[in-house]
Amino acid sequence: LIFFFSFIEQLDRIIIHQQVELLEALLGTETCSKYEIKNHLGQRVYFAVEENVCFDRNFCSPIRSFTIRIADNTGREVITVNRPLRCNSCWFPCFLQELEVQSPPGTIAGYVVQNWDPFLPKFTIQNESKEDVLKIIGPYATCGCFEDVDFEVKALNEMTTIGKISKYWSGFVNNVFTNTANFGIQVPVDLDVRIKAVMIGACFLIDLMFFENSLDGL
Repeated sequence: LIFFFSFIEQLDRIIIHQQVELLEALLGTETCSKYEIKNHLGQRVYFAVEENVCFDRNFCSPIRSFTIRIADNTGREVITVNRPLRCNSCWFPCFLQELEVQSPPGTIAGYVVQNWDPFLPKFTIQNESKEDVLKIIGPYATCGCFEDVDFEVKALNEMTTIGKISKYWSGFVNNVFTNTANFGIQVPVDLDVRIKAVMIGACFLIDLMFFENSLDGL
């Protein structure tokens, strides 16, 4: 996996595009999500597939447990993202979201932990030892009508912004009839490669929590 680490180490922008599922678009039935992960030139460098059971997808959709396996273009798995079934409400602060990222699979790279806040979406990025590294703070409203929605990546003091995770608005017709997700991650190029892997996991969590059933911000 030396190539994977050296490659992602060079990236400061990552694009995540959810692939259109025809069955889901036509029938409204939740299917396992599939994503392409691209560099800033739009070239696919990884692809991701969600694993869970049909019951979770259709009855626990925004809070469902899942495993997302991310592989390179040769099919070799390089990142594993695990999300347990947890609460998605600020009224239950003891059981908020937590996501584990492994890179390479079997080796903990870090965690994404939701922080309690009555108004703002807030998360902490932790390293493999569960030490706090970065914060992610979203806007008061994530509906983002006809505009991008930015979740700012900040230093632990929450004063300095070093990057962002953006939900891109890609047009009414595309969003309403396919409900696909398009995200961009911008981070410093010299950010620890394991934390970059955790940021990809954070992007998936944000998608499921805030945009899964929202017609992507419309």
